[in-house]
Amino acid sequence: MIEDDRPLLDAVTTLLKEEAYQVDEADNGSDGLYFAQQRVHDLIVLDVMLPGMGGLAVLSELRAQGIKIPILLLTARDSVEDRVKGLDGGADDYLVKPFATPELLARIRVLLRRLSLGAPDGELQYGQLTVKCSFMEGYVNGGPLKLTLKEYELLEYLLLNREQILTKNQLLDRVWGIDSEAGLGVVDVYVHYLRKKLAPSGCDRYIHTIRGVGYMLKEKS
Repeated sequence: MIEDDRPLLDAVTTLLKEEAYQVDEADNGSDGLYFAQQRVHDLIVLDVMLPGMGGLAVLSELRAQGIKIPILLLTARDSVEDRVKGLDGGADDYLVKPFATPELLARIRVLLRRLSLGAPDGELQYGQLTVKCSFMEGYVNGGPLKLTLKEYELLEYLLLNREQILTKNQLLDRVWGIDSEAGLGVVDVYVHYLRKKLAPSGCDRYIHTIRGVGYMLKEKS
């Protein structure tokens, strides 16, 4: 956890330890970079606005050194440019301040689950569904699904977060990007497209609508 706001750093560190995570903490970029260079961590929570060496500089240096530890950026609400730079520079996800602690924990679980599954280079499987991340292909019972890029990205994200409720905003940000001018309606449209392609196998039933919130991939109702 790399964060210069000491009360926030202490609060989040305490929270994570209560959730049984082992946590190292740094309140500046230089110390945080040193910790990360030891290559012993499963995840880095990195604030963008840091004294001295900023968070984006830490991110850039780590990726330049070939360190692929998942990184969750903490950004200010109005820093769209920083979020875009961070994701383009190799960050795996971002969270806008101020944030709710359940969302922080959920995003941490997602990134750690992705790491354990071997994504993005591995294979994800759930029920009759499989995606091969390195080839960006989806399958049902071993048979290929003819998916567009956005349909594939939507299916992959649902698989990564299977049995977890995803809001439409989360899906929009992940699949279309935080700077996209698309509205939330595009999420519903592509869920509809994806369901149609899963329907011949009966796997369209995997995608559950959570009314007023978003969607969830779950094999059984």
